[in-house]
Amino acid sequence: MRDKVNQLLSLGLGMAVLSKEQVEKAVNRLVEKGNLTKAESTQLIDELLEKGEQSKQELNQALKDRINEILSEMNVATKDEIKALELRIQQLEERLNP
Repeated sequence: MRDKVNQLLSLGLGMAVLSKEQVEKAVNRLVEKGNLTKAESTQLIDELLEKGEQSKQELNQALKDRINEILSEMNVATKDEIKALELRIQQLEERLNP
């Protein structure tokens, strides 16, 4: 039984894209086949949802990091840099037009 749980947990990224209902359906099929008890299914659902959320957060962070890397390589200005330039322009305009 634990092997099946570990197999499902190793699908963390796949679980990240599944809804709670889809996870519950998959686990309920295991209960129907006799691979899990009802008590084990509740724990498994919680574990899978937690693992899925964790995988989703890790994937989001990895994507953000990669996007920032690419933008940096392309020499694209960030929002903060643009805001700083806008503020500087505003300050210079105020000096020119008192």
